[in-house]
Amino acid sequence: MKDVYLCRVISQSVADKQRDILNAALTLFVENGFHATPTSMIAKKAGVANGTLFHYYSTKDELIVALYTEIKTGLAKCVLAGDTEAETMKDKWKRYYTTAIEWGVDNPKEFRFTQQFISSPYMGMVSDELKKQGQLTTDLIKEGIKKKILKANEPELLNTILIGSVYAVNQYIMDSKLAYPERKKVINKSFDMLWGMMAV
Repeated sequence: MKDVYLCRVISQSVADKQRDILNAALTLFVENGFHATPTSMIAKKAGVANGTLFHYYSTKDELIVALYTEIKTGLAKCVLAGDTEAETMKDKWKRYYTTAIEWGVDNPKEFRFTQQFISSPYMGMVSDELKKQGQLTTDLIKEGIKKKILKANEPELLNTILIGSVYAVNQYIMDSKLAYPERKKVINKSFDMLWGMMAV
């Protein structure tokens, strides 16, 4: 199993104070929600002046979107690591699915933040580049349909079902407080159910 911890931290290319701001924002947004977390509270927790926060992010909205971008970019790198041409499409999907769920279990704050974000108006503010990351899995579904590995269905619908399943299974595992062996069984079982629905 790959070390998903590597995907948890804010990018090392981010300046120390900026990283402190992002980490403080992550904790507070998850605890209090977006609207109940003023930038002054974030700055205080990060140990920086308000002016320092606004040096990096001109508005709270910009900070929220930047945090989501950091988290999703890190998750994408984690999920896509290990791609090989020798891998079957089923193996690739299972690796993507398993890695995404394990990442969520190992990074509960990041997982909860992404849940908050995708159901908020901020989702419409993400960059085109980040939207292209989400397109990768849709394109893989289209390839599977074209090669008659997957049943002919709307690719966007299948992608939505897969993403929804990742969130649902992750939440089930966390609510049930499953240890790794039981967790692995649940992930494998749920993937087999999904694959049975999708595959020809």
